[in-house]
Formats: sequence, structure tokens, C-alpha cells
Amino acid sequence: MASEKEFAEFLQDVEKRAFKRALFHVKDEHAALDIVQDSMMRLAENYADKPIDEVRMLFNRILANTTLDWFRRQKTRNALFSNFSDFESNSSEDDTFSLLEHYAGPDGTDMVESAEITTERKQVFEQIEDALKKLPARQREAFIMRYWEDMDVAETAAAMGCSEGSVKTHCFRAVQALSTTLSALGVKL
Repeated sequence: MASEKEFAEFLQDVEKRAFKRALFHVKDEHAALDIVQDSMMRLAENYADKPIDEVRMLFNRILANTTLDWFRRQKTRNALFSNFSDFESNSSEDDTFSLLEHYAGPDGTDMVESAEITTERKQVFEQIEDALKKLPARQREAFIMRYWEDMDVAETAAAMGCSEGSVKTHCFRAVQALSTTLSALGVKL
């Protein structure tokens, strides 16, 4: 059973990595903060009595589920409000009003993005994911832990059950392979 101090230290230790992970997925700082906060609250409410070794795995699963819940809510919200023609002017004049042209985002800036840019970004992410899937399992595992989960070399080595030198080698090879693959596809990061 984790002591209150151990549990608090765990939450402090994991919060930045969890935020980066959530931000990578949802690409919205406020939503990422909400996801991490909700995950930590669920962990504290339901699993504070578990041993500290189990808490890390539980937190990762809770964070993943909370992120998926966020995407489901977004999908539902977008489905409910996707018919913009309901909001457009019905006047018989020849003026053409488009909600998308006049919409300002939450911070007052225009949020309109062309379909071309959205499609290009989606294609680049798909190419990166495909390149990651082609990496050998140990390289992919080391790369994701080090650069997406923001774990240090020692944590990654402990999680993978190998030496720190092996982690560095796997990461170096993964970066080289990804760079070669993505450069050949014309992806510039």
C-alpha cells in the first residue's frame, strides 16, 4: 500500500509526462490539462490504496481511457453541431454569409483552416505512424518511451528490462530509421 507521501510524489513525478502525452493526442493545452486532472482524480479516488508499483500501470491505463473518452465526447459534439447551414442567414438578399468565415475561436482568433492543410497534416501523422509501425519492436518501444512518454534513460531501461546503453542504441537506430524513411517520403519535420 502506497503511503500518502509516495502517492503525492508519484503524481508530481508523472504530471509533466502525462500532460505531454495528452497534449500530443488532443493538441489542445486546456483539454490536455483537463484529461490529466481527471485521470489523477480517478486514480486517487479508486486506487490510492494500491502498492506504488501498481499505481504507475493503473495511471497509464486511466490516462489512455480518459483520452479516449475525450475523443468520444468530441465526436458526439461535432456530430450534433456539424450542420452549419442551420445557422446561416435565410435572407433573400444576395449576400453570402458563412459561419466559418465569421467564426472566431475561444481566444478571439480565426480558427478556419483549409481542408488542404488539415488533410496534409493528417497524411503526415499517418506516415509517421506507419514508419513507427515498421520499426523493430524494441526500437519502437524505446523510442516511444523516451520521446513520447518523456521517460529518462534509466526509467526506460528499467521498463524494458535492459541496460541504459541498449536503450540509447535502440533510440539512435530508431531515429536514424525514421529519419531515412520519412525523408524518402518527403516529410519535413
